Amino acid sequence: MHISFTSADSTILDGDDSFLAQLLWSRLKPDTWPFSLAQLPAGTALVGGSVRDGLLNRLQEKPDLDLVVPNNAIKISQDFAKELDATFVVLDADRDMARVVLKGWTIDIAKQIGFDLEEDLWRRDFRINAIALTLGPSPEIFDPTGGIQDLHQKKLVAVREKNFFEDPLRTLRGMRFIGELNLSLDPQTRTFINTYAGLLLKVAPERIQSEVQRIVCAEHADDAIELTKEIGLLDFWGNQDESYLSTLLPWNNHNFLKNKELSVALPLVRLTHLLSDAGLESLRFSKRQQQRCKLLRKWQKCNDGNDFETLNEGDRLQLHKDLEEDLPALILQLSAKNQEVWINRWRDFKDPLFHPSSPVDGHTLQDIFDLPQGPKLGALMNHLSHEKAFDRLQTLEETLKEARHWLQHN
Repeated sequence: MHISFTSADSTILDGDDSFLAQLLWSRLKPDTWPFSLAQLPAGTALVGGSVRDGLLNRLQEKPDLDLVVPNNAIKISQDFAKELDATFVVLDADRDMARVVLKGWTIDIAKQIGFDLEEDLWRRDFRINAIALTLGPSPEIFDPTGGIQDLHQKKLVAVREKNFFEDPLRTLRGMRFIGELNLSLDPQTRTFINTYAGLLLKVAPERIQSEVQRIVCAEHADDAIELTKEIGLLDFWGNQDESYLSTLLPWNNHNFLKNKELSVALPLVRLTHLLSDAGLESLRFSKRQQQRCKLLRKWQKCNDGNDFETLNEGDRLQLHKDLEEDLPALILQLSAKNQEVWINRWRDFKDPLFHPSSPVDGHTLQDIFDLPQGPKLGALMNHLSHEKAFDRLQTLEETLKEARHWLQHN
């Protein structure tokens, strides 16, 4: 969702802290939370994304709730999970952090870092995430670093330099916030990110993967990816095949895709563009995700600039077998004249080429021709699929005749 600060939004962000606290409280709808505020200890505060998104009026129906408590975060989380019959996970035993998951809600509870809440907020990544809402009888906004002003100015500003050293993942997380919130990067913060980019190698690959997944799905992902590549944050895992990258057409023209199609195709294109096959494996993306990217990359490289018109029948059929589910991601690379044709054929599940299948099942072929299970049966079914894909088989009679002919010559 694009965030534009209308006059009404500006008034909200320019209001005094008391007004902001009341507004944020109403948007958070604490009466819908899966626990009672009475269960929380004195000194508890809500921090992080839900506070930021509440101020921006972009909260999800069940926002993730990040709570800071003075002590005993894991014990409080265990008690919550027991009372609510929820899932409980220890996130970091040393730092006293745990998670409770219940009916679509994710509640992270962490022990306050430092002497008080202000010290905790000064240890966070960016000022827009260092805003707290105290959860006492009269909730109050607490913004010691100036995060609300950054939201108003649509800027991403680091809390302080040493926080990047303490957790280098924050360099990449900044790119995610740029992609999700359409923010500009503060020059000094960019210097910090440049300085500590190399430390990403010390971060657990699963944590990097999680941020990358969110970056490629963000509405302004292309801006974030361009900046990521400029800084070289992911160079160790990145796609450095310049001959491949230079052949890719920009994917700015995607109005021919429906929102649901676009939500699958664009992240896949971006991920393939951003990371190499080895990088995907190193960052422990799923085998399925690695395979999807590998196949898309393979066929992107095969485009001769003529939208695959020079492919022979066998290769054309293999293209549609490999990319049957993900074909819109490849269609983004085609010229405008062919995008509509390809996507309309792909949406027609009866199209024999764009959704290839054998015109007859294997059991029928085994029964009629007394064929055993094995490579020969598979080869026959592939041959029949090929003939069907190019409209040379229309009826069962034609199919069986072709099968008989193939068996006689093979």
